[in-house]
Amino acid sequence: MPAAGLVGPVIVAAIVVTAVPVSAQATRSDAPKGTTRAWSPARTPDGQPDLQGVWSDTSITPLERPRALEGRQFLTEQEVNRLKARADRLFNNAASDFVAGDNLFLALLSDVDAVNNPNATGNAGNMVWREFDNRTSLITDPADGRLPALTPEGRARQVANQVATFTVPWQFGQSASASASPLRLPAGPQDLSNLLRCISWGVPKINGNTNYTSHYQIFQGPGYVVLLSEVNHEARVIPLDGRAHLSQRIPQLNGDSRGHWEGDTLVVDTTNFAPKSYFMGAADRLHLTERFTRTGPDTIDYQVTIDDPTTWVKPWTAVVRLRAARDNVQEFACHEGNVDVLRGILGGARAEEAAQR
Repeated sequence: MPAAGLVGPVIVAAIVVTAVPVSAQATRSDAPKGTTRAWSPARTPDGQPDLQGVWSDTSITPLERPRALEGRQFLTEQEVNRLKARADRLFNNAASDFVAGDNLFLALLSDVDAVNNPNATGNAGNMVWREFDNRTSLITDPADGRLPALTPEGRARQVANQVATFTVPWQFGQSASASASPLRLPAGPQDLSNLLRCISWGVPKINGNTNYTSHYQIFQGPGYVVLLSEVNHEARVIPLDGRAHLSQRIPQLNGDSRGHWEGDTLVVDTTNFAPKSYFMGAADRLHLTERFTRTGPDTIDYQVTIDDPTTWVKPWTAVVRLRAARDNVQEFACHEGNVDVLRGILGGARAEEAAQR
């Protein structure tokens, strides 16, 4: 049952729990009263803001604003503290399944002791590293914090991906969708998703909504920026010299990225996604505009505008607050650890076919 008193704006982060405007994050908290000394980032040898380091996105803030918080951009500090207490109880309950994305926030908002997730592969104890801040959604545009409507084509691609990843459409507080397409028996690995095959986990990675991974490393050198994801160790090598995009005849799973600086903000424009790319239903018509702004010694604001007229009726924008990680990027042995998974999926499909004969 929903707890009384949780009716204010919400944010999800770990260390900062007060509602602080983004512009205020760049001022020193130890400045004397009545003064504000602007924080400025360190510079690389070629004079650009230094974005280098290992960064993590472990926020519990939902991608979409819950209906129960309609009209509220932020939660109060007291409400965030109540969510933290609920998280402690949920994460320490061995009977509760692992749950990620918006469903995790919805579970905390509803103040439940346990969650039964039909897609879970572990228990809630695997979520203890999540952080809180007081935003009620990562989406900043549209202003209601909700995704624009899907096109019929975008909806069809989402259903196809659910089939290819063997996931059940599910939202906390609701049963699995009865209208979901039945799982198709794969003839071979080619019928499974890029993710299950350890080929690519896609771009962009808006952590809470798309996967459970969280670490990224940024490298800078003259004329280039490299964005390395811990997942699959996928590296995006981004030139900053103003060159044109690759020909549209050369599509890539993670798109073709070109960057430039606008003041202290790194802007990355990415096009040329492949037909087999996938992000929430978007594929080869996806166009990303990403903006990386260092806002403090341990924070980067990552803003991404997502435009695909074949998937959503209009573009939308989300802001993720990356925080300096306490550890390094680790080995992500996806293929090595995934052999038995694929054998199990394909072996199970053959057994199911045999049983149906």
